[in-house]
Amino acid sequence: MAATQARGRTPVTPAIWSRLCIGVGVAFVLFAVLLSTGAAGPWATQKVAGYGLCYAAFSAAIASMECARWYRGRSRGGWLLIGLGAFSWGAGQVVDIYRTAPGFSSPATLGYLGMIVFTSTGLLVLPSAQQALANRIRSVLDGLMVAISLVLIAWIFLISPLLASAGRTPLELYTGLSYPLGDVVIITIVLYMLAQQRRHGRAFGSLLLIAGGMAAFAVADVCYAYFHLVGTYRPGQISDIGWFAGFGLILLAAMKPLPPARPAGEVAESNQPVGILLPYVAVLAALLTTIVWYAKTGHSNLFIAYARSLLILLIIGRQLLTLRENRNLTKNLEGRVADRTAELFASEQRFHALVQHSSDVVTVVSPEADVLYQSESVQRVFGYPARSFSGRRLTKLLDPESSMRLAQALRQVAGRPYATTVLELPVRHRDGRSRHAEVTITNLLSDPSVAGLVLNTRDISERKDLQDQLVHEAYHDALTQLANRALFRERVSEALRTRGPADDVTVLFLDLDGFKEVNDSLGHLAGDQLLVQVADRLRASVREDDVVARFGGDEFAVLVRALLTADDAEQVARRIVEVLEQPFGSDTRDIHVQASIGLAAASALGESEGDGAEQLMRNADLAMYKAKSAGGGCYAAYHPDMLAGLVERLELEADLRVALERGQLQLHYQPTVDLVTSEVIGFEALARWQHPQRGLIPPAEFIPIAEATGLIVPLGRWVLEEACRQAVEWSAQSDGRSVKMAVNVSVRQFDRAELADVVARILAETGMPAAQLCLEMTESVLMTDTDDNLEQLLRLKALGVTLAIDDFGTGYSSLAYLRRFPVDTLKIDRSFVERLGALTDDTALADTIVQLGKSLGMATVAEGIEEFGQLAALREMGCHFAQGYYFSRPVPASEAGALFLGSAPAVAPTATPPVSVEGVA
Repeated sequence: MAATQARGRTPVTPAIWSRLCIGVGVAFVLFAVLLSTGAAGPWATQKVAGYGLCYAAFSAAIASMECARWYRGRSRGGWLLIGLGAFSWGAGQVVDIYRTAPGFSSPATLGYLGMIVFTSTGLLVLPSAQQALANRIRSVLDGLMVAISLVLIAWIFLISPLLASAGRTPLELYTGLSYPLGDVVIITIVLYMLAQQRRHGRAFGSLLLIAGGMAAFAVADVCYAYFHLVGTYRPGQISDIGWFAGFGLILLAAMKPLPPARPAGEVAESNQPVGILLPYVAVLAALLTTIVWYAKTGHSNLFIAYARSLLILLIIGRQLLTLRENRNLTKNLEGRVADRTAELFASEQRFHALVQHSSDVVTVVSPEADVLYQSESVQRVFGYPARSFSGRRLTKLLDPESSMRLAQALRQVAGRPYATTVLELPVRHRDGRSRHAEVTITNLLSDPSVAGLVLNTRDISERKDLQDQLVHEAYHDALTQLANRALFRERVSEALRTRGPADDVTVLFLDLDGFKEVNDSLGHLAGDQLLVQVADRLRASVREDDVVARFGGDEFAVLVRALLTADDAEQVARRIVEVLEQPFGSDTRDIHVQASIGLAAASALGESEGDGAEQLMRNADLAMYKAKSAGGGCYAAYHPDMLAGLVERLELEADLRVALERGQLQLHYQPTVDLVTSEVIGFEALARWQHPQRGLIPPAEFIPIAEATGLIVPLGRWVLEEACRQAVEWSAQSDGRSVKMAVNVSVRQFDRAELADVVARILAETGMPAAQLCLEMTESVLMTDTDDNLEQLLRLKALGVTLAIDDFGTGYSSLAYLRRFPVDTLKIDRSFVERLGALTDDTALADTIVQLGKSLGMATVAEGIEEFGQLAALREMGCHFAQGYYFSRPVPASEAGALFLGSAPAVAPTATPPVSVEGVA
């Protein structure tokens, strides 16, 4: 059936259908054995035959109707009619079981004939493949040829004897004739549909089963008619086996699952030869049958003569139709050949135009490089006329090196059919310019239409230029056109790889001192102009073989190769320092910058990591920071201790993070003494770190690390909270006597806008009175981000806390800042206190700070008092408060609490020499 009438669902799987075939086969064998042997007796055999045929007919009807439910459109109607045909036959069989008068005139005949009508109509309703008009006419002629041939055969063997038999009424005669003629009609329809189906069509198997079933029916009907002719028919004879087999095959055809549909776009195969030869086979069978009949009877028959004449006319009509189709086919074929020829000519012209106007130059040469064909595009691409190449040897038109490479490539592909190779050659343009050409060589010697080696040549000069530009941009700094980090690292790796025993490789790492101030004050455009001028001076300061690179920002590097015994790297470093000391011109003013330079030599590298390039560059970076810490404007050589210090710093940073998480830090408190009453009025909270392995780590080691990494923020929050909690505890233990608690605040904490909120929250959580908290800051807070810090200080002051400037006198704060910022206390740095008692400048400076504080309404606190003479001098100046080892070292909370709660005077200094210890929170 047509693919458009596909099943909506397929409930019968191949496995179920296989079991169904086995069941039908077993039932058929049992039925055939029982009827052929008559072992159960005449009466039982008749009953088994009658009821067995009823069961087979109704089973086939139910299966066909169930199959109709699985289809849509015409297929549903076709299978429904086939099912009605089987049901009609089964109904006739039921009547036949209980009939009393045997013969063709029984009412059961209506049921039997109904099957012929319904089944024939159902097969015609089933959809078939779409055909052209000529094909449909030929199919009708083929069907008529098959039908007439079968009728002729049936006439000779069955119909003629029926007509000749005596004692038959017209009804019995025509009824008897209807059985074989109906079988002929059904078989003709089935064979016609099989002829139209393709061998691998989806419905071919079902139709083949129906054809087998109808053939079994025809045999049974012929036997039935014959037994009636001779008067020996009775139910349960062997003819019943054919009907049982026919219904079994119809049942299997209805239940057979369809094979998978062809994929979209798959070309359907042509009809099988059996579809073309089937009518001729039927006619040949009819002809042989008539010959045998004539030989046996020796006389003619009018019906047979007419039938043979009609077959001859049908054959002539079919041949005329075939002749007409062949002429149309020949005409169509000639038209297609003409169209194809025109298409090939147009394709050839199009190919010729494409070759001539292509951006590629097409050249066909012999294995010896003699030019056999040259496209006209060579003049457009390289400026030469195509005729100038004809017959010449191509290798003689190139320079010697290119000729040798081309000849080698030609030999390489000449021995392998359809081999291809690609090479790049310099080709001189007719105007004298050298162009880059990419040549693709293909061996088409075995192709008779070419018979040569094909060279497709294209000008890739622009692509090469773009590639070189991209490579340059990938390995060079866009601003200064110096090498970038990637190229510099490759050059360092190459220098280390090719270094000889007497050679050395040195990397200089430069960082400009003061470049950030130039960007901030004059803008980034001025900064870029400065970097370009620095790059120019660096190029002028190094040797021709040295490599200068810019890593980004104000970081530069120089690669110097020299002998181990030479000091070329130091000389280059000195020249760079000297040339950078000269001022740089700008649009508005002269700019002065210096450079800190770090040197790292491969001879001091030791066992390197990988190729050693990254390690050498890292060492130079470490040495640069050493030069910068020395004040800048100089150079320093790498020493292994620098790496050890860096590793130790990283380890200390990691341990500090762990210490903050695990609570390994603690606070020590240094008392603040009233110089008038000699009483302890408060403390300064100082952080201490008791490392599990290293012991007590001085604040001077871990506080800078905390500042650099930002850990100072959580550390300062913890110190502030713990100090406030301790102050509240001491105040409660001393019956409400207030204790002043000073806590240092870092510049990094001032950078956080939430500092005032953090202080307010801690004061609220601990119950610390704001007036008893003093926040100490360095003078750098007053100098950086003045407006923002002023706002921050005003918010803190609004909370009611006291603000103090720590280490006053060592920075660059001015009186204007002191009057502008809400500061309550000035702390005199220990450097001014340590030489008090003698007539020195420090004494005058300390006295000036005390008097300045008094004039501004500020309290003064002197730090670092270690001797009585210093104490006496400060009292004489009128200083308010003091701290120092003369009174007490920073002590744990338990000892500090005893000093405060006992209201004891300040303790005397210990016998051991005082050691300066400072802490920052």
